[in-house]
Amino acid sequence: MSEESNATRTAPRAPITLLRQYWSDEGSRRRYTDALVDGTAGDYDFVERLLGLGSGPWYRRTALVRAGLAPGMRILDVATGTGLVAREAIGIVGPSGHLVGLDPSAGMLKEAAGLKVPLVRGFGERLPFATGSFDFVSMGFALRHVADLEALFGEMRRVLKPGGTACILEITRPASKVVEVPLRVFMTRVVPLVAGLRGRYGHARDLMRFYWDTIDACVPPAEVLAALGRAGLAQPSRQLVLGMFSEYTGRK
Repeated sequence: MSEESNATRTAPRAPITLLRQYWSDEGSRRRYTDALVDGTAGDYDFVERLLGLGSGPWYRRTALVRAGLAPGMRILDVATGTGLVAREAIGIVGPSGHLVGLDPSAGMLKEAAGLKVPLVRGFGERLPFATGSFDFVSMGFALRHVADLEALFGEMRRVLKPGGTACILEITRPASKVVEVPLRVFMTRVVPLVAGLRGRYGHARDLMRFYWDTIDACVPPAEVLAALGRAGLAQPSRQLVLGMFSEYTGRK
């Protein structure tokens, strides 16, 4: 992003501006999200397996390949969490590649430590890396939790090498009620009930309720694509899979 475009932006553009049942301003949003993510980090992978019915690894791997991730690349995984996207990316880039994970949550990074890759605590809107450091930047299902879309995308563009790719995976509220209603019931009721059989009902309930509410409140895909373009990422595009998985890409 150019200095001029930075100067002309008047206010951050968050993907979600206000959810009064959880927060009232940016400070309380950050505190609530940090507490929820840190508190559920140990259960996150278990809940994700329930949510994806075991298909998560396959989907993340194929999505990364569709976006252009290849052996030997240097990749930054923003909002790496417990390492679900990073784990698949490591298998793609292979021993000649290199991956760095970044996340603001100490609890999540503790869970990701088993990946044996460099992990950095930080925010996507302020990436602590040099310009032109990576061939590929990924973010998996965390776009809804950033404070400023254009700051995030601008930083992704900055740390990419010329020709590099930013890939953002996200769940989008289905346009069809036939898909939306069963999905909401599955996420907010079925997944917590099944998790309860393992004594994890409370964590799964809180996480899935929050997950669905943020999906429902997130800006539409057209605004995400516009923000990618305003941040200077070329050829912003979106591929929709199964009516709800949005795969956004942009290139430097």
